Amino acid sequence: MDDQQAERSVDRPGHIRSFVRRQGRVSAAQQRYREQMMGSIGVPYVAERVDLDALFGRSAPQILEIGFGMGETSAAIAARHPEQDYLGIEVHTPGVGSLCKLIAEMGLANQRIIQHDAVEVLREMIAPATLAGVHVFFPDPWPKKRHHKRRLLQPALVSLLASRLRPGGYLHTATDWQDYAEQMLAVLSSEALLENTAPGFAPRPDYRPQTKFEQRGLRLGHGVWDVVFRRRPENVPPRSLEAENDRQDQLA
Repeated sequence: MDDQQAERSVDRPGHIRSFVRRQGRVSAAQQRYREQMMGSIGVPYVAERVDLDALFGRSAPQILEIGFGMGETSAAIAARHPEQDYLGIEVHTPGVGSLCKLIAEMGLANQRIIQHDAVEVLREMIAPATLAGVHVFFPDPWPKKRHHKRRLLQPALVSLLASRLRPGGYLHTATDWQDYAEQMLAVLSSEALLENTAPGFAPRPDYRPQTKFEQRGLRLGHGVWDVVFRRRPENVPPRSLEAENDRQDQLA
């Protein structure tokens, strides 16, 4: 499925999407690896729950990543942690092809890819209280104030993400835009199912490698902010049915 097909499949009025339209050139290598690899590591979108253990062929902690870009960080993390399984969601074909290439070159057996809108994947395919973690690294900051409503990490999505984490599972976001970092911290702090793992912003966990772009920014004095929250234990009172229905209505 190409970018336009993926976009049309979720482009309906009122739907909160996890991506925006943008044109990107697909290299010959990216297209070739995507065609070769997605039959074995690609996960087709279906509007029903998937068995993640069956998907990976084992029972292991499962980490979901939204918007993996060109996949360098995703592949590096999966290579360092073969004891965990990683499900990456990305709608844009160049990034999907790039991660397919890295998976083939590095021989990774613990990485799968869904090329579809993340909101629909979370809502329809991922069962509640199943994920060990969620990564959302450097989402589009939409720096202009009038575009802030397009930012990915809004209360409705954070609520959905929290519901898919198992108790003790973590939600890790990162950005190099300070005002977006502050918004992330505020939105995650307002979610009743989550608790902060730090007094405010968190130190960068060792499992998240620094990208070349990030290293260059740090040398120039730019900041990078990590926010790491954890789902509260099960003894926290569950969300009421009415509140859960309201949350689903916001995402429909």
